[in-house]
Amino acid sequence: MYGWMMGGGAWWVFWLVVPLLIIAVVVVLVVALTRRGPSGGDNSVPLRPSARAILDERYARGEIDHEEYVRRCDELGRSSS
Repeated sequence: MYGWMMGGGAWWVFWLVVPLLIIAVVVVLVVALTRRGPSGGDNSVPLRPSARAILDERYARGEIDHEEYVRRCDELGRSSS
């Protein structure tokens, strides 16, 4: 009886494996919950930049001059109405 209570069985496996399984389940849940995409609420990021954002970037990089920027902004304003 003494040998059974002090490790004569495979109790050490239970005390090693069960905590490792619990830790693994917690890690999988955390990873699964954090890899979810945006919820679709107000804080979601658009997949594609708008035409105005692209125009602003081109102007900021110096690809187009001020006159071209103003002309295209006017065209975008007319086309969205």
